[in-house]
Amino acid sequence: MVPNTVIQILVIHGPNLNLLGTRDPSVYGTTTLDDINQELMRRGKERGAVVSFVQSNIEGELVNAIQGAAASYQALLINPGGYSHTSVAIRDALDACALPAVECHLSNIHAREEFRATSLTAAMCIGLISGFGAESYYLGLDAALAHVEGLRSQ
Repeated sequence: MVPNTVIQILVIHGPNLNLLGTRDPSVYGTTTLDDINQELMRRGKERGAVVSFVQSNIEGELVNAIQGAAASYQALLINPGGYSHTSVAIRDALDACALPAVECHLSNIHAREEFRATSLTAAMCIGLISGFGAESYYLGLDAALAHVEGLRSQ
């Protein structure tokens, strides 16, 4: 990794996250996905990073985004949504791409239904942040950037 290049972070939003702001506000809040993306871009810019986004409700499109990320990005921030608990394919893509990834969730996955407490994808990530609403994304971005910056200083 070249120390003076701009850090590029890809944020991957999984299924149903396009409904943020209207989907079950008592669990997910009223912040929209566009609000989150705008704030992530602002925070990234403050740190000298470029933040890009992908959202899909289709598992294969998320796998393709992960597989293609290594060519242009230094890290991933991913909210796989419901696929966290079911997708071996996304887990394998995260493993194969070998980029540092931070998983985030708006809600506390351990305080919800029992099946949500297991994330197949988190094991392929450097960390997991959940339960802080939109702030989970912002903390995840900070963690991803700190990790890449740490790699560059080695």
